Amino acid sequence: MNPLQQRTMALAGICYAIDQVRHIARHGETDEHALAISLESVLITDPERPEDVFAGADLSEGYQIIVEQLGDKSRKDVDLTRYLVGVLALERKLSAKPAAMQMLAERLSQVKRQRHHYQLLDEQVLANLASVYSDVISPLGTRIQVVGTPAQLQNKLNQYKIRALLLAAVRSAVLWRQLGGKRRQLMLSRKAIVETAARAR
Repeated sequence: MNPLQQRTMALAGICYAIDQVRHIARHGETDEHALAISLESVLITDPERPEDVFAGADLSEGYQIIVEQLGDKSRKDVDLTRYLVGVLALERKLSAKPAAMQMLAERLSQVKRQRHHYQLLDEQVLANLASVYSDVISPLGTRIQVVGTPAQLQNKLNQYKIRALLLAAVRSAVLWRQLGGKRRQLMLSRKAIVETAARAR
């Protein structure tokens, strides 16, 4: 992968996670395979290569979101745009606070230990990942307001999944920044990003 492909992959990881947030908030349904891909990426904290964060998983839906949201077509979802902007803003705050980064590393180590006893999608692991987001990430900046159906948003398990997925989105945003991603590139390099995503779908 060249640098642009790697950055686009990381951006697809963000979009893959926030698209699931949107779907759970509106419909309460979960693709467990997609959920596992996003949440597993949170626990891959020392990859040899950037693509190892997603363990070779198919991120085609994330690439599709990039094409839809950044491309010239009119099919754009305002909630997804808001989530993306919010996640990138929270990641910037996180990267500027070494103490928060250290706390995040410690909390994720706890989740990794918990994995010795529970499956990744077990409610206790989901609750732990959700609490990492609520305790460490969310207080750093403007809270991301998730929009959906009240019945789905009030469901405790859905709340866990949504917060865990927002944590996964921030993890991909960390990777994006580490690979040289900057917010202005979404404007200045938009065409190149969209073309790269379209080829990777």
